[in-house]
Amino acid sequence: MDPNHMDDGSSSDGMEMESMPGYMELITRAYSVMFSAFRDCEDCGLELSRRTLLDHAYITWMEIFMFIMCAVMWTKVRKGLTVYIFEPFAQWCCIQPKDVSKMPESAWKLVFYTMSWSYSTYLLFFTNYSFFQNPPSVFYDWKSGMSVPTDITIAYLIQGSFYGHSIYATIYMDAWRKDSLVMVVHHFITLALITFSYAFRYHNIGILVLFLHDINDIQLEFTKINVYFKTRGGKEYLINDVLSNMGAISFSITWFWFRLYWFPLKVLWASCVTSIQSVPHIPFYFFFNILLFALLLMNIYWFLFIVLFVVKALTGQMTEVNDVREYEDEDLKEKKDTNDQMSAEGKHVQNGITKKKHL
Repeated sequence: MDPNHMDDGSSSDGMEMESMPGYMELITRAYSVMFSAFRDCEDCGLELSRRTLLDHAYITWMEIFMFIMCAVMWTKVRKGLTVYIFEPFAQWCCIQPKDVSKMPESAWKLVFYTMSWSYSTYLLFFTNYSFFQNPPSVFYDWKSGMSVPTDITIAYLIQGSFYGHSIYATIYMDAWRKDSLVMVVHHFITLALITFSYAFRYHNIGILVLFLHDINDIQLEFTKINVYFKTRGGKEYLINDVLSNMGAISFSITWFWFRLYWFPLKVLWASCVTSIQSVPHIPFYFFFNILLFALLLMNIYWFLFIVLFVVKALTGQMTEVNDVREYEDEDLKEKKDTNDQMSAEGKHVQNGITKKKHL
């Protein structure tokens, strides 16, 4: 780790800023560059991947140990905050019983993402890094095994360990939703991007990716918390209704702006097009771009939920802000009835012999 990041991320200050492309330019140039790179790769395959991994991936056992310890720490911290702060506060506020178990999840994520996004914002706008203003600069002066600045290392440790925790949390701690399986896949892809981008020293573009994604999670959890607190002690509170509506609107707008506009036109442009110009034969070029495109596809998938929410609101099918990913009470009741029926039927089958049911 190098505490002096002046030479790592901002040595391109004297270089001309490159203008951001449009969607069509991104599609045509990315296709052209990637197809050309694939055609010129004569010995692509597992053997080349193995050699590239051994020659260019740099990560220490101490860093792996710190990742595991921090992932466990996030899990313990969340459990502690849930038991001693979030749940007691939800009960004290007399929110609806069905929301008492959901509120701590949103509160925890709101706290974390506010912290992580604030730090990413600090790195991109209050230091000498120019990655947001000039995305191609993320690959300027790239060298295999180069030092990672301490401030970026801290961001990677925080984010990587959190997504390690999040895989466990989505399966065992969070409320199960319609997109939970996609969420698990998302966490695995994000963790792979964080781990490999750090090991291959693509940390500059990694900070940009994290900044463009975390803001939406802040708005989502802020909105959900206000939905939970809208009804307290059997009374409706207008302030929480207004805040939840404002949060839903800002969430919808920034999701498109950050994840479907800036992300492809800044990050994918830099990773697909300008990276190979700055660093010919850049290691694991296809691997990283496939993961980034997969991330874009998931962003589009979740945007469909946002569109569904807007359609329901405009057509009067939804009169208040709700998370359309969550199962409705009727769905949960139907699932419970189905499970109960299957369990009851199973009790009448023993040793392969079906017994008659007696009323």
